[in-house]
Amino acid sequence: MAHLAPSGKWDARYLGPVPHDASYYAKCMLGGALACGFTHAGITPLDVTKCNMQVNPAKYKGLLPGLRTIIAEEGSNGLWKGFGPTFVGYSLQGMFKYGLYEPFKDLYMNIAGEEATNKYKGAIWLAASASAEFFADVALCPLEMTKVKIQTSQPGTFPVPMFDALREMSKLKAETRYPFGSLVPLWSRQIPYTMAKFFFFEYIVTLFYRHVFTKPKDSYGKATQLGVTFASGYLAGVVCALVSHPADSLVSLMGKPANRGKSLGQIASETGLVALATKGLGTRVIMIGTLTGFQWWIYDTFKTAMGMGTTGGK
Repeated sequence: MAHLAPSGKWDARYLGPVPHDASYYAKCMLGGALACGFTHAGITPLDVTKCNMQVNPAKYKGLLPGLRTIIAEEGSNGLWKGFGPTFVGYSLQGMFKYGLYEPFKDLYMNIAGEEATNKYKGAIWLAASASAEFFADVALCPLEMTKVKIQTSQPGTFPVPMFDALREMSKLKAETRYPFGSLVPLWSRQIPYTMAKFFFFEYIVTLFYRHVFTKPKDSYGKATQLGVTFASGYLAGVVCALVSHPADSLVSLMGKPANRGKSLGQIASETGLVALATKGLGTRVIMIGTLTGFQWWIYDTFKTAMGMGTTGGK
């Protein structure tokens, strides 16, 4: 089936059920903000525990023991530290991650042309997702640094309310390297993560519609399509966790007072590759798999409600 622009030429912006115009991209940005902000904020207790396991594994020995330790020392409120910057930071990140992925994908497909697009879809997914995440992390970085500082500081040593914490981070910027001191490790964590997230999601969706649901995608109901979306997102999330965990550990360790002033290489060397790759990994696999599945489900549910159809599988 040809997907032609009004000019009569093949155009990636006309591949879906509706044209990809400015309104379409704006709705994708809103859908991405909803998908990432609510899901990341909703699993703050897992994130608090994971960060502390990475920073102080001798004290926080696992997910359940870590949860118990935090509750014993700080009460249940301790599990929700960093909720504010998590919600705001990941809403901004999701807005650019998903919102920019769509125009970058269309741009690269149109540069490549129809034949090369069909031949090298995977490379286009990777390039578009990496491009989008580059900008998404700039928006996320100040809030991610603040969130980690809140979550890993000893009780009473750093403000917990978001705006107080942001002011404190700014006041101590020579020490905290706020607002963009963690941008390079954030890129090293999030860009591979997002490339895996989008590539494997698109790839797994394609496999579902090629081998399991073999009729035309549009012939299946919304519930079936969104079920495929969630399953594909969850499986992609497991891969994401494995790819990005060492860099995620580094971001958490940068907030540890004992590592103040140390380079990333020094922190990595002292911690060891095995510890960076494995400490807190089980928790992160559960967290990111569930997170990614629900993110894609929320995003595609929003797109479906807007009459834009679900992502992938064409």
